[in-house]
Amino acid sequence: MASIARYVRWDGTQDPFGPDVDVGGLLDELADDVLMGERLDEAVRRLLRRGIRGRARGLDELRRRLRERLGSSDGLNLEGPLERIRERLDGILERERAALALDPSQDARARELFLGALRPDVAGRIRELRAYGFTDPGARRAFEELMAELAREVLGSAVGRIAEGLRAMGPEALARLKDVLAELNDLLERRARGEDPREAFERFMERHGDLFPDRPSTLDQLLEGLARRAVAMSRLLASLDEERRAELRALAESVLQDLDLAFEVARLTANLASNFPELPWGTAVPAAGERALPLEATLSAIEERAELEELDRALEGAHPGATLADVDEEALRRALGEVAVTDLRRLREVERALERIGFAERRAGRLELTPRGARMLGERALARVFERLRGRSEGAHDARDPGGSGEATGATRPWAFGDEGRIAAQRTVFNAVMRGGPTGGPVRIAAEDLELVEVERRVETATALLLDLSFSMPLRGHLVHAKRMALALHTLIESRYPHDTLHLIGFSDYARRLRLEDLAAPGIERTYGTNMQHAFLLAGRLLAEHPRAERQVIMVTDGEPTAHLEDGEAYFAWPPEPETIRRTLVEAVRLARSGVVLNVFMLEDSEGLTRFMDRLARLTRGRVFLLDDDRVGDFVLRDYVARRSR
Repeated sequence: MASIARYVRWDGTQDPFGPDVDVGGLLDELADDVLMGERLDEAVRRLLRRGIRGRARGLDELRRRLRERLGSSDGLNLEGPLERIRERLDGILERERAALALDPSQDARARELFLGALRPDVAGRIRELRAYGFTDPGARRAFEELMAELAREVLGSAVGRIAEGLRAMGPEALARLKDVLAELNDLLERRARGEDPREAFERFMERHGDLFPDRPSTLDQLLEGLARRAVAMSRLLASLDEERRAELRALAESVLQDLDLAFEVARLTANLASNFPELPWGTAVPAAGERALPLEATLSAIEERAELEELDRALEGAHPGATLADVDEEALRRALGEVAVTDLRRLREVERALERIGFAERRAGRLELTPRGARMLGERALARVFERLRGRSEGAHDARDPGGSGEATGATRPWAFGDEGRIAAQRTVFNAVMRGGPTGGPVRIAAEDLELVEVERRVETATALLLDLSFSMPLRGHLVHAKRMALALHTLIESRYPHDTLHLIGFSDYARRLRLEDLAAPGIERTYGTNMQHAFLLAGRLLAEHPRAERQVIMVTDGEPTAHLEDGEAYFAWPPEPETIRRTLVEAVRLARSGVVLNVFMLEDSEGLTRFMDRLARLTRGRVFLLDDDRVGDFVLRDYVARRSR
């Protein structure tokens, strides 16, 4: 089947790398937060906030840039529309008074008295000047131009883009506008009564679609723009003091009344408020600057600010169930440009990628780790350990166990770099022949032809891994390293030594068995007590189920025993009481006498812990190691592999 390629011109908006993200890198970035007890959805949110190294800026950076844009709107003078109208009126009146001063008639003196007695507020002045006959032609023309401009601005502030669709402000256009508003109000009120407005909306668009160049496909799309402009007007009014608010409201009502549109506009505003209650109606705008703009431009600036505020809330994702799908790409593009949209798309891909590989799934609206996800963390932890060991020339490699000197199973397996074992010569040659084809020439063996003889180990190992989960472990920063070691050891045994057994046991005030996914479960135990006695007791019971295996205990802790069982209940004391020490040592000796090897890894070197571990080592002939927590995983896995190879 022929493939088809389509070429398009580069316009700067395409993403040459695609939205895909490095899943392995994501797991590495999430691992520490998850192992520290943070919920997966919170860990993902933290990752999204800081961004993906080399791939996408985080939400914090996008929000910082949005706040810069918001800060630039703080320089807006919200009284600017009234001030500009007042200044133009003053200029018109000054010109009229200059003309009257040259006229010696009584009529001119009467006119001067009239102008001197004009009301101080803009709305009142305009109302009184409409009944005044200007004597100066220039002043009369300037006043008429102001009134026409004011009508366009007030109308635009009330009905937004509908007014833009009207080419003129004549009687026919205003009559049509009144009909359009009445029909819209009828549609809204019918929907409020439970009727389906879709057919009526289609007929409405057939008649008046020319007024809406963006051709909205639904009634809500059409109304949203009107609602946002009405919200901007309500926010402007809420931001002014009582006197200025009354002045601007009176001015708008006066103009709309003259245009015979006041009733329908008031009706539409009420309907919009009931249909879009989530918008910030009547919320004051925190702006106090010197940039004075006309009314429409001021409202547009407030609309833009509202869009930035809405974007900021969507990027913050503070409300329950919030996702990056809530972020409006077009609004983000207008605010921060195409690169920000690319960042957003890559951040959105994070959650989808985690779900696609089975690492996470959404339950009850929350992203949670799956059992497969816990195994993936183990695989990443194991890979990191082996990478470090290779770097230190320790000789460890991530390969399947060749089986030592065990008996052949009759099966073979492909060779991988680093594998040891007997080459299955017949199968290897067969692979080379099949690869080369019937040429009749010499057979050349390549690396991909090699196969090894599968062998079965004769000795199995049963291990109880005891993890200290007391509150001091996360407090001192040890918990992540201990959990990562446990995940890596589990993965090592599952992948390379499938006949071995690993029992995970966590202990604090009590000991209990752990599943693999429990290592990445959210939350931190805020309990006091290091009950090693109970941990040894539980380990002994579990290891007794494997009488023919080589049995060992691996314990990782940062403190001496401070709790023991007394009549089935945990007894805690600090400093440790002699009875706690005695009972813990008794249980450890019982383990040793049953043939269990004890390996203890200390993550702190306090005097009390060192003294206790010396006694433990002497009584059990076990091994005690003092390690930095970031080395414990390397050492435990290397030691396990070394012991299994003997």
